[in-house]
Amino acid sequence: MRLKLTTSIILLSLIAGIGVRETRSQTPEAPQPCRVGYQAPAIGFWTWAANTHVKVYVRSADFKPEEIPYLIASLEPWNEVSELTGSRVKFDYQGSTPVELSCESCLTVMRGSVFDKSKRHATEIKAYSLHHDQIINYASIIVDPVLTNPRALRDAMAHELGHNLGLLDCFTCKSKSTLMNQFKVLNVPNNVSAPTSCDIAQVRLAYQELKVRVRASPPDRRLIDQGEEPVDDDTPIIVPPGR
Repeated sequence: MRLKLTTSIILLSLIAGIGVRETRSQTPEAPQPCRVGYQAPAIGFWTWAANTHVKVYVRSADFKPEEIPYLIASLEPWNEVSELTGSRVKFDYQGSTPVELSCESCLTVMRGSVFDKSKRHATEIKAYSLHHDQIINYASIIVDPVLTNPRALRDAMAHELGHNLGLLDCFTCKSKSTLMNQFKVLNVPNNVSAPTSCDIAQVRLAYQELKVRVRASPPDRRLIDQGEEPVDDDTPIIVPPGR
């Protein structure tokens, strides 16, 4: 009798366990949404042309040698997803430069006064278009001298590269859902140093749109997000000696 009772208890336990497993298997994990303004940034204005190999330089007098590895650490995460985004834009670190460059497909990282206390804004992109449209011919990422924390430099660079690929800021987005979120505290990293799945999806959308049309520079400069003022330049591209 005891043996039969024990056997019945074991069988009931096994049946109950199978039932739990079946219930769990029938409840798939819901995919995370990418709603603009909640988990994803809106598409912005500036973009490098698809397939561009951007030559990245750091202005040597502006940064300490130990800061430079943190600045360039954000290049590879964007390079790794260039096929997924459809941009096929690659950022190639070329070394230091004594001056801001205006050569074709050149991106200069330098320091300058851009700090906005109300928005905790300490970096921005300054892009130039020779054809008065959204395609970048050359650009600079400007880092305010107040930004010195190495990991904050890394995260800010990753954020600005997002602006290089058509993304706007998203200060209302959920924390860590996008690189384009606002830094909560100045000079403190936001611990997002690589594009999220929502960032990848939005860059892909930006480059799909770019295949359809290339937008001209808007007459109303307020249409461009903070830190992305369009700068149309009729000056011929200057290639520095030895480049």
